[in-house]
Formats: sequence, C-alpha cells, structure tokens
Amino acid sequence: MKINHKLTFTTALLVLAGLFESQVQAGKPLPKLGKSSVKQVIAAMTVEEKAKLVVGMGFKFPGMPAPKKGEKQKPIDIGGFKLPPSDPEAYEIPEKVAGTAGRTHAILRLGIPSITVSDGPAGLRIDPTRPNDKRTYYATAFPVATLLASSWDTALVRKVGVAFGNEIREYGVDVILGPGMNIHRNPLGGRNFEYYSEDPLVAGSMTAAIVNGIQSNGVGTSIKHFAANNQETNRNQVNTIVSERAMREIYLRGFEMAVKKSNPWTVMSSYNRLNGTYTSERRDLLTAILKREWSFKGFVMSDWFGGSDAVAQMNAGNDLLMPGNPDQSAAIVAAVKDGRLSMEQLDANVARILNIILKSPTFKGYKYSDKPDLAGHAKVARMAAAQGMVLLKNEDKSLPIASGKRIALYGNTSYNIIAGGTGSGDVHKPYTISLLQGLTNAGFKPQEELAKSYTDYITDAKAKQPKNMNFFIPTPPIPEMDPVASLDQEADGADVAIITIGRNAGEGADRKVENDFTLTDAEKGIINGVSIAFHAKGKKVIVVLNVGGVVEVASWRDKVDGILLAWQPGLEAGNAIADVLSGKVNPSGKLATTFPVDYQDVPSAKNFPGKDLPLPAGAPAPNPMTGRPSEVTYQEGIYVGYRYYDAFKVNPAYEFGYGLSYTTFKISDVKASSPTFTGSISVTVTVKNTGKVAGKEVVQLYLSAPTQTLDKPNQELKAFAKTGLLAPGQSQFITFTLKASDLASFYTDKSAWVADAGEYKIKVGTSSRDIAKTVSFKLAKEIVTEKTHASLLPQVTIDEMLNK
Repeated sequence: MKINHKLTFTTALLVLAGLFESQVQAGKPLPKLGKSSVKQVIAAMTVEEKAKLVVGMGFKFPGMPAPKKGEKQKPIDIGGFKLPPSDPEAYEIPEKVAGTAGRTHAILRLGIPSITVSDGPAGLRIDPTRPNDKRTYYATAFPVATLLASSWDTALVRKVGVAFGNEIREYGVDVILGPGMNIHRNPLGGRNFEYYSEDPLVAGSMTAAIVNGIQSNGVGTSIKHFAANNQETNRNQVNTIVSERAMREIYLRGFEMAVKKSNPWTVMSSYNRLNGTYTSERRDLLTAILKREWSFKGFVMSDWFGGSDAVAQMNAGNDLLMPGNPDQSAAIVAAVKDGRLSMEQLDANVARILNIILKSPTFKGYKYSDKPDLAGHAKVARMAAAQGMVLLKNEDKSLPIASGKRIALYGNTSYNIIAGGTGSGDVHKPYTISLLQGLTNAGFKPQEELAKSYTDYITDAKAKQPKNMNFFIPTPPIPEMDPVASLDQEADGADVAIITIGRNAGEGADRKVENDFTLTDAEKGIINGVSIAFHAKGKKVIVVLNVGGVVEVASWRDKVDGILLAWQPGLEAGNAIADVLSGKVNPSGKLATTFPVDYQDVPSAKNFPGKDLPLPAGAPAPNPMTGRPSEVTYQEGIYVGYRYYDAFKVNPAYEFGYGLSYTTFKISDVKASSPTFTGSISVTVTVKNTGKVAGKEVVQLYLSAPTQTLDKPNQELKAFAKTGLLAPGQSQFITFTLKASDLASFYTDKSAWVADAGEYKIKVGTSSRDIAKTVSFKLAKEIVTEKTHASLLPQVTIDEMLNK
C-alpha cells in the first residue's frame, strides 16, 4: 500500500486549522499548560501530538550522520549497534544543552516545552566544548556509588546530591538519568560502580538520600534500572528468570524505599526481559507494583532503545519511550485507531509526563547560568571521597603516614588515577588529581627518579594507544611498568612504599575473573618484589585499591602491611586518598558489598552471566552492543551477598559492613524497649570512642527472624547509623525503631508480607560478623503487614520469546 505522506500531512494541517478555528469561533482560546488543567490540555491534543509526547526526539550519537529530509530513513550502524532511524525535523532542532542524552517533543501551541535529560550517575555528562564557543562546560566527577554507599552516611550523600543538582540546574538540564541502584548480585557486574550495594536497605537509603539532595534544586532524577538489571552481558536480550520472592525481597525492595522516601520524578525501566517479558512491557511491574502498590507519582521512561513493542510499552505503563523514533509514534497512532491501545491509557501516560514537565526548570523559565560552583563542588567531592574509603588492613599501625616522609610510589594508577567508570557513567571533568599530586600536596616527598620513570612510561604508552571508537568502549589499560631494576635503591631511599592497583569497567560489558577480579601477573610481581625489598629494610608497604568493584585480595594481602580501598573517588581522587593516608581524615568507610576469598565462593558464580540461547532462523549474527538471546536463572534466590555467606557459613575475605579505623570503639548498653512486639520496638545503643584520635563509627542492626514454613537468611540488615565525629572518650546515644514491616518476609503462596510469630533476635555490631550484643523479643501472633497480587510470573514461553 502506497501512502501519500504529503496528502496525509496536509490533511492533518487542515484538521488542526479547523480545530483551532472552531475553538476561536466558539470564543474558547486553546488551553495552555500551567494555565489550564492537565486534563484540559490533554483534551485539546490530537492523537498525533500525544503519540509524539510519549516518544523522545531521538539521539544525536557521537559520529552519527544527520538524517536527510525527504528520504526514507534506515537504521545506522555505529560500531555494530543498529540505531533506529531519527526524525529529520526533530534532529535539526538545536539541542538546548550539547552532549545530553535526549529530550522530549515540544507542543508549542499548547504551551508544552521540550525537556532535556542527561546521563550522569556520578556527575553530569555533557559536552565540555561547543561550536563557535571558546568557553568550556566541565562538570564535577563525584565519587562513584560504591564509594558513597561505603560511607553509610545518608546525610553526606544528600550533600553530594545538593551539589550535583546545582550543576544539573545551572547547565539547563531538567532530569538526570540516575542514580543507578541495582543490586550487586555478582562482583563481575560491569556497572557495579554505578550501583550502591548487595543489600536493598543500603541501596534504597543511599538512593533516597541523593535523590532528595538533587531534587532540592528543582530538577528531577530517574532511578534505574527497573528491575533485575544486574549484568551487562546480552543486556538488551537476556531473560532474567527469578522468583517473585527474590524480586520482592531483594531486587525491588530498594526501589520501593527510594520511591516512598524521595519521590523521584521518573523511573527508568531496564533492558532485560523478566521471566520472559521485557520489563518495559510488564504491566504488573510498572503499573500494578510501581504505580499502584507503591503510589509512584512520576513517569516511567524506557532505557535507550529498550523493549521491542511501543504499543505493549504504552499499555504496560512505560510512559515515555527514549530516545525515541518516528516509527514508534506511528505505531502508537495506529494502535489507537485499531483499538489495541485505548485512548484512556495513552492519556494516562501523557498526563504523567505533563505533570513532571510542570515541575521542570524549563517550563518555569529558569535562567540557568552555565556557571555552577565547580570549586565548591570539588570540595564536596573530596570530603565525600575520604569519608567513603575503607581501611581493609592496618598491620602494626602502618597507617597513617607522618607528613614529610619519603614515599616510593608504584603502579601505573598512582600516576594515572581512575576517577570514575566508563560509558554513560563517565564525566567530562576539568581535571583529575593523581595520587602523586595528592601526596605532594599533602607534604610527602615522592621518590623523584621513580616518579619520572613512571610518568615518562605512561606518557609514551598513551601516545601509542588507539583512539576510542565511541564512549562505550574504554581505552585498554596500559601494561604495568616493571620497576624491578630499582627496587633495592628505592627501598634504601624511601621511608614507605605505596602500590596502587587500578580497575575500570562500564556500560556494555561485564568484568572477567582472570586479570580483572584477580590481579595480573605483573601486579602480583610488583607486590611481591616491593614487599620483599622494603620488608628487608624494615619498611612498610601499603596497597591502595583504585577500583569500581570488588577484587580478589586473599591471595596477596598477607604480603603487605596496609590496604586502603579508595574505590573511584572522583576528580579530587589523589587529594582525598592523601587525606586518609596522612591521617587528616580518619577512615570510617564500611563495606556495602562482600569481598569473597575466591570467585567460586560467590553464590551466583555458577550462573552468571547466564547461557546463550539458539538464534532464531535467519537471524543476523549478534552485535557486540545488544548481544544475543540468552537467559540467566537466579538460582540463589534471596541468598545474595552476606545473606548467603552468613547462612551457609562461607567465610569471606572481608565481610559486609567491615572497615577499620585509626581509633577504636565500644558498643554497649544495647537494650530493646520491650520483650514483646506490639506495633513497634525501639533499640537503644551507646557508642564510645575508646581510642586516641577522633573518629566516626557505623552501627549496624541485623535481625534474625523465626522460621515457620519459610526458609530465611540467618540475619538481615534492618537499620544502621553513622555517628558524628567522636573525640577520644566521647560517646553517642543511638535509637533504632523497628516496625512490623521490618519483621516481615514475602510469602509467595499468600501474596503477602508476613511477620511470623516467635522469637526475633536483634544483633547490633560493626559488621555482619562483628556483633557486639544480641537481644531478643517475641511476637505472639503473626502479622500480615501487606497484601499484594500475584505478579512477575512468566507471560510467554521461551519459544515465543525467541520468535517474537
């Protein structure tokens, strides 16, 4: 069938003109957003306008040629990734902010502006340079999520959010595509640095804190990726097979907390299928659970190019399809006309988007400055970075190091520090402070010849590296320089050795076990060689881990005297690390994810990242970005992270909640308000600094629940608090309150959260394995804390999925 597009467009114009004329003749001016009700604005919209509003304007991918008017658009191949066709007219409309990730369509006749969204879980990702503009538009690279979570300090994380939100607002962006908050199901997850924890309470608490901070600036967030998006391998096609209980207790719980405690403007649905159906096409997930059970008021947007059926996404309650293409709008219009999509559903999707647009800086006409307080935000980044670093080992008080000491600095990353991860989680920052710079700034004296050898080597190696194809593909790491020839000489001249081990990862690929989770032979050689040489002279060796995720430590930790987990600390990395190494800041970070002894100890090791499925007949070869059909089964169920290690008595290298300090603390006077539970129960704790320097402690409350007919973890984190800076001898009194919902587990057969009758044990300590005191209380009769509807069940068979 041949369609006369010119005639169709002309007809549409005539219809619109007629509508406008009839309204004017009737003395009724067109409604305008903000002056008329949302309902009135929607009533004035054509189906075509509605279909445009729920579909983004497209994506200006770096290096992608512009579409041409008058030509039928074809998908464009970018490094093996087939980008859907763009709308030529939308493509020609200048971006409000260069380098952002997408925008919505404006409908100017009804007063509806276009709003802009940008990448950035660890800082705003925009282009630093613009055509015909000599200025630069840098953004702050804040510490990554794994570090922020390790602070266990929601007030601190909110401060980071306030600074972050200021940059979003002052650069003219409306919604940031973050924070990411998926669970650390497996340490090889390529985007774990963007996510907070293996525990939903930590993940939800940190997300709520940073969302509240960001949105205090009058800009929006998009918590992501909803849900069960815990790997990058085959991310666009993988089918995640997981029980409803595991979804409810582990993978949805943090999202629920964030929605209820911070009201994010938007939620981003994930790429993956969930029990056979794309998450963006699951009505039970997006409408029944998110919008009805949790009362989410914002809108749901898809991940970029996520899902396969625009109409199914609309019906599911995925309100906005991003980045959007004209074919999706056309499919939505056709579906309304033939009855596959009701006008009521489309109007509901439109209403959610309009309600958020009303809150946006663009709609309110905010005159952004393009001049955020980058200097002030760098100070916030440095402070937060130091607070989230975790001291893993400190033999014989090797740390802190006295100012003025001579330091032999080893490892490429000491000179080429990693501020944050790659892909959409990267940030165009004005600078990055290396560890060499940071130590020098702090008054230490790095060994000059060793430093020159490293800097010359790295400069030469960088010059030889190939240019990146695109921002999804990071530059390969530079092979470690071999410092063996000067080891004895450096051991004679220096007071202490510091070795930095670096790791990076990001969007599009998961990490590997060999030479990534584990150290490379070159790194092991440096640790062995430096340790032998320096220990022979009676001098200490410190390792700094500049990593985004978990690495293996058990095989080499006994060879060194101290280990500081610095994570990826943002643009002030070197200064923040030096703050901790020098003792200017007493480390108070605690692990929010477990460090296993061996990768095979990880509960998901045998089924991560899943298995490939047969390609459909005639299907093209898989491309590297979208992957191929595959499935992953979450066989471990609810036993993720410490829940597994504690229940099955598997010893980790460093347990969940672990972290050392330069001082010591004592927890005492742990008391429950009642021996029986009646609605709620309070737990009081006293924390005292029993050491010689000021410091902060994290108090953690775990709960062991009685087992009736449902298996349960040995213990689960139910509350935590970080003290203020306690001087030597100073104490702080802390109160926790547990509600009935904190006692409950999810019973799939009952579609309910139930707190079983019996004895509960409250365990208070400083890690999952360091419990200072246990107290008990009893629940006389079971409590059903919440009823739900059966959800998240398989909706299609595997054969249907493969042939869809």
